[in-house]
Amino acid sequence: MAQDIVPIELGLPKGDLVTLWAPRWREDGEEWEAFLGHDEDLYAFPDTAHLAAFVRTAEDHDLIDHPAWNHVPALGVAELMPAEAHQYDLVGVPELVAEEPDTWTIGELAEIVSIIRSLADVCELDDVHEILDSADGFAVLDQGTYPFTGREGERLWNDLAKTVVDKWDDLLDALDEVVTIPEVTGPELDKAAEELAAFQAEQEAEAEEDADAEETEDEADAAAPVGFWAEVGIDPVKIITDGSEYYTLRCYLDDKPIFLGADGKIDVTTSARSLAKYLAVGDFSDNDLAKVSTWDEVSAKATDGDIEIDVDEDNTYVLQGLADDLGEGMDAVDPVQLDLAVELLTDAAEWAGDDSVDTALSQSESLGWLVSFILAPDPTRLAPSAPFDAESAAWSKLVQDFEDRLVTR
Repeated sequence: MAQDIVPIELGLPKGDLVTLWAPRWREDGEEWEAFLGHDEDLYAFPDTAHLAAFVRTAEDHDLIDHPAWNHVPALGVAELMPAEAHQYDLVGVPELVAEEPDTWTIGELAEIVSIIRSLADVCELDDVHEILDSADGFAVLDQGTYPFTGREGERLWNDLAKTVVDKWDDLLDALDEVVTIPEVTGPELDKAAEELAAFQAEQEAEAEEDADAEETEDEADAAAPVGFWAEVGIDPVKIITDGSEYYTLRCYLDDKPIFLGADGKIDVTTSARSLAKYLAVGDFSDNDLAKVSTWDEVSAKATDGDIEIDVDEDNTYVLQGLADDLGEGMDAVDPVQLDLAVELLTDAAEWAGDDSVDTALSQSESLGWLVSFILAPDPTRLAPSAPFDAESAAWSKLVQDFEDRLVTR
């Protein structure tokens, strides 16, 4: 993983505080991890203006010798604002574990527990580790929903939830004790506060513009004729791989993807005409998409020979060449193509109940780190460094697994 320093937000009893985190990096043959702080104190701030003023003036703290630190004092307030993926609501964990252990709940809890483990390691909080080690469920959160299925999985989740109910306040108190909010004053704070106010005003103005644009777009959409596929809420999909071109259907129900297929296998054809014919004569008695309420309209139109397979640009996925591009480096990759490809692979895996794509694309994995940097560049992170052979191979494996799901009709 590249050396980097990441702004994070911690939801603690003292409030929502921002600080800096340096994930594990290697230097002189040793592995290190650190947070902004000094000795036994973890420094955190009520907003990014105070954080910016501190990093621009402080000369004695634990990140001063980090290889990337010289980039940090030059960052603007907006660049020091934690991304949504690095906002951790530790206080909200009891409410979180009261939910069902679905993909989103477990994913969010896994990220929170991971950052808590890092805090406990760096701040030498053995009591925190003991609490997290007292329930086996905390150790398998990164495996997704699978460990929490069935009777044994239910027991695992209940034990984890009971630990949170009984001991989470003790864990928060232990973290709160090491948090120090340094006093920041002077002209640097005034300057940073002005930057923050200007950024917030700009964000509000952009939000208003987006709202106006969305309203205008909605009005235009309401006036425009609606096509058949939009009416039934199902999208034709086109997939281009290194050797073939495929067509299929997909819809979203409660934001969850459903493909034409069953048991994790996607029914595809090699042309739009073949898909239209398949929809007219195929057997869909056990097909997941046939359970959608508008499927009868699709079936009737296909049987009448009136169906047309029109694929929108946003539903055209080009997997061809991406592995080679990733191997060459970030500048060789089309981020739009990559973003769409990630969407397709993620949708297919989610529909099939397979966590392997989420795992491979998590930022703790080298491929996920590279992909996230391409899709969402962060000025606080040093760019991943070549060679990218391992990342290219990992991507090829995901694509091959996806292609193995395709059943040509």
